[in-house]
Amino acid sequence: MGVPHRKIRIPEAGTPRLSEGFDRVRREFDLPDEFPPAVLDEATATASRRFVGDDRTDLPFLTIDPPGSMDLDQALCLEERQGGYRVWYAIADVGAFVRPGSAIDAEARRRGETVYLPDGQVPLHPPVLSEGAASLLPGEIRPVALWCIDLDAEGQVVGFDVQPALVRSRERLDYDYVQTLVDTGRADGTLRLLAEIGPLRMEIERARGGVTLPTPDQEVVRSGDGYRVEFRSPQPCEEWNAQISLLTGMCAAQMMLDAEVGVLRVLPAAGPADVGKVRRMALALGVPWPEGAGYGEVVHGLDPKIPGHAAFLHESTVLLRGAAYVAFDGEPPPDALHAAVAAPYAHVTAPLRRLVDRYATEVCLAVASGEPVPDDISEALATLPREMAVATRRSSGVDRACVDLVEAFLLRDRIGETFEAVVVDVAENGKGGQIQLAEPAVIARCDGADLPLGHRISARLLRADTATREIRFAWVPAADEPE
Repeated sequence: MGVPHRKIRIPEAGTPRLSEGFDRVRREFDLPDEFPPAVLDEATATASRRFVGDDRTDLPFLTIDPPGSMDLDQALCLEERQGGYRVWYAIADVGAFVRPGSAIDAEARRRGETVYLPDGQVPLHPPVLSEGAASLLPGEIRPVALWCIDLDAEGQVVGFDVQPALVRSRERLDYDYVQTLVDTGRADGTLRLLAEIGPLRMEIERARGGVTLPTPDQEVVRSGDGYRVEFRSPQPCEEWNAQISLLTGMCAAQMMLDAEVGVLRVLPAAGPADVGKVRRMALALGVPWPEGAGYGEVVHGLDPKIPGHAAFLHESTVLLRGAAYVAFDGEPPPDALHAAVAAPYAHVTAPLRRLVDRYATEVCLAVASGEPVPDDISEALATLPREMAVATRRSSGVDRACVDLVEAFLLRDRIGETFEAVVVDVAENGKGGQIQLAEPAVIARCDGADLPLGHRISARLLRADTATREIRFAWVPAADEPE
């Protein structure tokens, strides 16, 4: 059984009931509704501001985002230089529009990050900013934090800097279009170089022990006549683009550590007990783990289409749990590493959609200019980890709830049917676990003693409740399967 890629469509007749379910999710997670009038007024006023700065509108920037995106945080321009490459990465300078203590800032701190639902989003900032004046829309001059990162011919960093600037994006591209250009040999300029630099950075990630799980994302996608749920594997160009963002976050983290002020995204290394458990699981599932190889090297070569590999990838994420934000002003934290990145790391590349990125960027701009970090920025750092923890939990909960709702809707009329699936998780007490269906794209709880982890099974649907979003299956052992 492979990872399913079939797109599951829900008829338009079902959309109103789903919309009611999404509204329940909004209420359940207490998502903010409209922006207060004072915030909207302030946003409208600041959106009309004109900015001065280093004019870099000569650089041919472009953006790469999902189709229809309007909140464009990042624009990219790649160049060749003697002995290597130069990465220009323009990040929307939200701090030019939003100051600490303002009405917009207070509301953003309450929201923490943009929350995406299948039928819309709950934005961090008023759309007049996030989809307008601060967004790196093509043809518009925008204030940015402009990162300049020099790499050698192997993709290693040899120098970096960041400064405020004005840029103008030339094109807004999506991943499918970019991948098509690369695959057909028609990519040039920045896109051609992205296809060179991205793989170099991925190889560097593997060499330092970084982890990128090759697992598809389970997504609810809106279509013209309703919704669908699907497993979606990223295009290679998405992974290359993510490497540029990761590169920038690593440079930002190093800059803040050197200056002894900032906010990092950290993940503690897994303990020996967890690593030992995962190693034993690899052996049981037939996943090769060569002597001396790290977890990142092991997962790099796995194929989620293979049942044992899919189960291992699902189960082994125990090694990647516990990510958090750590702020400091003075002595850096004793453990500043992000274990999955295998380096210090900071979030700076999505300030339109994530609160912490604006503050981290303001710190970097001050440090790079040789100026003290403004008091209002440094004073706000202490509460950011708590605010972001709340926002991250809420956003993750909303994502899971929306997927569960659509899954239940898909299966609501199929009670009693038997489905082919792979066991991807088992309970510690041996009673039940989780299965991944071959079709449709569903992951759900399954009852049954001693479920065979990493193996194909048949499972009968017992429950699919759109009100509670609960789905339950029961294992049908081979001897009991219908003829």
